[in-house]
Amino acid sequence: MYKLRLSAGVLAFSVLLPTAATPRPAHASCGAAFCSVNTQVETQGVWTEPGLRLNLRYEYIDQEQLRHGADKIEPGGVPGTHDELRTINRNLQVGMAYAFNPSWAVLMQLPVVQRDHRHVHNNAPPEYETWNFTSLGDFRLSGSYQTALSRDDIIGFQFGLKLPTGKFNEANELGLRAERSLQPGSGTTDALFGVYSHHRLAGATTTLFVQGLWQQPLNERDDYRPGQQVTLDVGLRYALTRNLDAQLQLNLLWKDRDRGLNAEPDDSGGHSVFLSPGASYALSDTVQLYGFVQLPLYQYVNGSQLTADWLAVAGIRWRL
Repeated sequence: MYKLRLSAGVLAFSVLLPTAATPRPAHASCGAAFCSVNTQVETQGVWTEPGLRLNLRYEYIDQEQLRHGADKIEPGGVPGTHDELRTINRNLQVGMAYAFNPSWAVLMQLPVVQRDHRHVHNNAPPEYETWNFTSLGDFRLSGSYQTALSRDDIIGFQFGLKLPTGKFNEANELGLRAERSLQPGSGTTDALFGVYSHHRLAGATTTLFVQGLWQQPLNERDDYRPGQQVTLDVGLRYALTRNLDAQLQLNLLWKDRDRGLNAEPDDSGGHSVFLSPGASYALSDTVQLYGFVQLPLYQYVNGSQLTADWLAVAGIRWRL
């Protein structure tokens, strides 16, 4: 939003990775997902003036690869069990940010989740079950404060809440509820805290940003508590022309196990590292298009879970 900058050594962030759980390949996690590419204007410093910013972002995530630990596996087909086959996530996120002055801003995000899921009960003959729903997800409200460390370096902080606005009782045409990890909402209120920093490199054609964000559920809802998660993003933006920027991000994600009677702790949580090349193009001084492809460099899941071999993000930003 306003120019954000990072001095060398400003942000040090470490994540402790959990040990693997006892595998349960016959009962894998459905694999609902959001893409971890960072497109926040306050983090990247796309615009510098106070005022209102809008961000419309679309994500496509096709989770068709079953993974056990770090290894790709095939469905077990064991009689009396069921295997997860595929989850397609199409997420539309509507974001708004308002900067009151160069230091303070408020940010809001509301996702619309469209999700298709299929699994099979290994009976004779096999029985397939599907879910297909479109629904609002959980609303995020946060504030940010930033301060200049030097002419080229700014550090900022985010703090807020994820509110339980999304449904967690979606069912299919047979009246069977989807697993809690597949639902558009978690049913819980989560605390959000982040640190970000932005640095203008020599020549002013390249900028570097770093952001760490911690999300911690504050309660349990209907015998389900999602695992806390930590993300760390490091990104470079290079100006190819006056209007066209090339971008490259490294995205790290760690998620703890879900808890509760309606959770699957043995088949939830894990850690991943993604490389996300992309580009942005300024249609005008107030409108910008962007797009990314996210490629997993390393994925580790507890137990067995559905994962994606690639993810895509595209969006448009307005400055009002």
